[in-house]
Amino acid sequence: MTVKFSVPSVAAILAVTTAIPAAAELKYENNSGGYVLLYGQLHPALISVDDGQETDTRVLDNDLSNSRVGLRLMQPYGANEFTFRFETALGLPNSTEWNQLGTNFSGWTRSDIRHVDFALKGDYGKFSAGQGSMVSDGAAETDLSYVGTALYSFTNDENSAFFYRETNGILSGITIGDSSSNLDGSRRGRIRYDTPDFNGFSAGIAYGENILSSSDDDTYYDVGVFYGNTFAGGVEFAASLAYAVRDFDNASGERKDTIGSASVLLPSGFSFTAAAGTRDDTASGASDPNYWYAKIAYEGDWVSWGKTGVGIDYFDGSDFNTDGSSTKAWGVAVVQKIEAINTDAYLKYRNHDFDDGTSFDNNEAWVLGARWKF
Repeated sequence: MTVKFSVPSVAAILAVTTAIPAAAELKYENNSGGYVLLYGQLHPALISVDDGQETDTRVLDNDLSNSRVGLRLMQPYGANEFTFRFETALGLPNSTEWNQLGTNFSGWTRSDIRHVDFALKGDYGKFSAGQGSMVSDGAAETDLSYVGTALYSFTNDENSAFFYRETNGILSGITIGDSSSNLDGSRRGRIRYDTPDFNGFSAGIAYGENILSSSDDDTYYDVGVFYGNTFAGGVEFAASLAYAVRDFDNASGERKDTIGSASVLLPSGFSFTAAAGTRDDTASGASDPNYWYAKIAYEGDWVSWGKTGVGIDYFDGSDFNTDGSSTKAWGVAVVQKIEAINTDAYLKYRNHDFDDGTSFDNNEAWVLGARWKF
């Protein structure tokens, strides 16, 4: 096995992140009940990917929750609340931009803009307009477990661009990202409406376009229903269900995704999370993948630093990339809260197994990361 290692001292990287004192909230209030809040995070990670014959290791910004800065503004307007949100990723070398062939770091581009979002909220619900989340964004990722900070239904954050290697040593043209997805929704330039909360239930509808890409003229629309509640005895439960459509501009058809997820957190610290999704793509030659996902986790106050979470999960997918293919992935992680510096530190292992009739080696990833929020 050949090992390629190009990384500064991970101890130094993580020390820089976690040695920063926990900053006071950067919130500025006015005398009419409004405020401006500045926020952000840094998320370096030491990532090591083994394709079965070679191992690559780097320190990168983890796309699981990339480094970013943002601003929130809230101003009461009669019985309503007017809000504005701006948020952008920092464009640091990212975990999605490397593989066995090298790196392709793009730096900051306009696609790193996450939110430029205006909203008005009242007893009637909430109307939103601008770049922001579609209703289906997050519908496959409802997760009450603390270990969900690092281990959740999307399994490709650290190595999505890596190619599967055939057992004869040849790199295939199929990446980890090609072979699995939770089909979760996206952020778009959209208009959106969310209903008020009715005994834990709410719903939303949105219509949008990919205004950050000059090559995507497709239209997107989706609907979703959501539920969240804490029951007697402290049992927490949350669930989401969404239906999303991408209407291709070239008249080749539509892509329809149905996704859902649910999670329960018990007072004992145990949690159970599940997700599933299916795609109906009418474009010529497209496959119609589907998957299910499950996770069991436990969290507790084991050390004085803060909460500790551990978990193990499993992903089972079919028909990704090609009809008849099979994707299996499993992972295990431990996440530690360091309250004094508002940091989540974690260690994760992920294993991917893809079968489309060709003999591939499994792809394995180890991740040691720390996310510091301010």
